[in-house]
Amino acid sequence: MIYKTEAGGRAIRSRYEEVLARWPVPADHLRLSTREGETFVVASGPEEAPPLLLLHGSGTNAAMWRADVPVWAGKFRVYAVDMIGEPGLSAPSRPPLDSEAYALWLDDVLDGLGLTETSIAGESLGGWLALDYATRRPGRVTRLALLCPGGLGRQKYGWVFAALLYKPFGAWGLRRSMKAVAGVDAALSPEVADYLTLIFTHFLPRRDKLPLFGDAALRRLKMPVLVIAGGRDAMFASYETERRVRQAIPHATVTILPDAAHAITAQTHPILDFLTQT
Repeated sequence: MIYKTEAGGRAIRSRYEEVLARWPVPADHLRLSTREGETFVVASGPEEAPPLLLLHGSGTNAAMWRADVPVWAGKFRVYAVDMIGEPGLSAPSRPPLDSEAYALWLDDVLDGLGLTETSIAGESLGGWLALDYATRRPGRVTRLALLCPGGLGRQKYGWVFAALLYKPFGAWGLRRSMKAVAGVDAALSPEVADYLTLIFTHFLPRRDKLPLFGDAALRRLKMPVLVIAGGRDAMFASYETERRVRQAIPHATVTILPDAAHAITAQTHPILDFLTQT
């Protein structure tokens, strides 16, 4: 069970379907069979273009990529995946993070899409999943673009106190919590804040700690790697992330945005530049 109530889950899915109906470019809605259950994918861009797989963060779904897809779909066949166990249209399955289960699931996703290899972009938990897959299946990942990824720097827990502080204040408190924890400002992004408020009113987030990747695993990443993190990230220690990457993946490009929090925006073109480098 990933929702507090069935009615809450229906409300989230209904709003998500409204978002999908307003997708900014033509898209195909794919439903793939995997060992973890059905996986929903939004596919955009020319079918003959190079593939790009997108893995969103926890507590959201493929909708988080709406601002990026119109640009990226000009160069790639973009597959925005609804990750399992999250508030999208994929199965609610949450296998153990410290296992090969998610890599096997992504094997099924890639096979279902007919892909032998792909570039991957991931944010937060999606960045962790992208790293997990690339370290286990380096031959299937051509480029790796990561926004505030988990599994590299220390996971912080101070944000929990901010969330608890605002919890008694309903929707207003949720919005204040999102700004304090993730940097999502309702005044600047009212539609995003409204959607996330709906999600976190009804959704039960994961509570398990993200496993850290060892240096030996990170050294398997021979493909080009881009890491972008926020200096004010309340969830992961970004400067530790930078240090780990420079130590274990010396060919990677690392950018720390000093004033950015956990929810990093406006990176569409830097990521596109990285993905299209020759």
